[in-house]
Amino acid sequence: MFKLKATIIKDIRILLRDKVGISLMFVMPIILVVVVTSIQNSTFQLVNKNRLSILINNSDTGQASKQLVKAIDKIGMFRVSQVKGPQTEKSITEIMHQRDAMLGVIIPANFSARVSAKSKNIAGKALTSFGLQGDTVKKVYDVDPLTLYYNPILQESIRLSVKGAVGSALQLVESRETLRSLYFSINEKQLPESLENEMLNNKTAINEIAVSKDGTRITPNATQHNVPAWTIFAMFFIIMSLGGSVVREKVSGSFIRLKTLPTNYMVGLLSKQIVYLLVTILQAAVIFSMGIWLFPFFGLPALNLPSDLLALVIVTIICGWCAVSYAICVGVFADTQEQANGFGAVSIVILASIGGLMVPSFAMQGFFKSAADISPMHWCLQAYYTLFLEGGKLKDVVNNIIPLFIITLVFQFVTFIGLKRKNLI
Repeated sequence: MFKLKATIIKDIRILLRDKVGISLMFVMPIILVVVVTSIQNSTFQLVNKNRLSILINNSDTGQASKQLVKAIDKIGMFRVSQVKGPQTEKSITEIMHQRDAMLGVIIPANFSARVSAKSKNIAGKALTSFGLQGDTVKKVYDVDPLTLYYNPILQESIRLSVKGAVGSALQLVESRETLRSLYFSINEKQLPESLENEMLNNKTAINEIAVSKDGTRITPNATQHNVPAWTIFAMFFIIMSLGGSVVREKVSGSFIRLKTLPTNYMVGLLSKQIVYLLVTILQAAVIFSMGIWLFPFFGLPALNLPSDLLALVIVTIICGWCAVSYAICVGVFADTQEQANGFGAVSIVILASIGGLMVPSFAMQGFFKSAADISPMHWCLQAYYTLFLEGGKLKDVVNNIIPLFIITLVFQFVTFIGLKRKNLI
């Protein structure tokens, strides 16, 4: 016990001297969590606060085009501004760049006339199918398509949402015109505005409820997603300090000197695991504390801890132990500190990518979706998400803890084989 205590004190002193390593383990993750959460929070609240700027060039003078502009404005997703006068593709793109607009729409000059003709034709066909005499237009031209210009930096998911929103506004305008034509053909008078609004706005409401394991209603936000994810990233980034420490001891001959003393290097490995496991727990405590108390000062949602704190502690310990085991394993096989740092940093980024920290696992396809299972970060993330986002308990994360525990034991076994092959134990 005395040997282990002395070794732990030695490792703590070495760690405290490593100012760069400490900054990488604490300062870098804290900055990363704040920046990424702020950016993603803006994306989450795009519809409610940060509206997309859209330029509309209405070359038509009819009512249908004016109604379309109003419908687009009422969606709530756009900040609408209009451009007068006929515009070409080149001119509208130039104006978009000048006004820093992300979207542009050109409504053709014959829009209202063709929407009206199309609506009358549809109303006439409907009356005929009812056994009534309806007016049909002999020659009906299709409504010219709207031209939607967008900035290439828009992600495909946002662009598809924009296209769907504009399409819904267009469908609303066409439905209103068809309804008016049908009503006029039957009653020979204009459709009352109150009845029109009642018929068009008679939609069934949609309630959104996040599914949780304990039956409580949880509102997910950017903080709940990002704080657990980047806490895991911070844990595994201790490889920059721990991996380098193992390499330095090999290069300096400390392993060889230990073999001449009445002790075992396994005591040294156990000491490193205890010290750096405490570091990972401290990392989680610092980042979670920031999410709870500091994030509201930045205008970000506060972090809500899961109800089962025991499960949170257990998951954090196992995640930290896995990160420590991986760092020691890399340090044992690396011949130089540069190799340990280079391979460690790149491998952590790769494991984070396929593990779902950077791109959600459900969005992956083919090989990468299957490869996520071999990344320890994937199981760490799933365990944290079960607790933070789904309101899970300890029994709900067992299926994530077991694979993570097995991966950790594999790292420990590979480390032992490496030490044997290099005659270090």
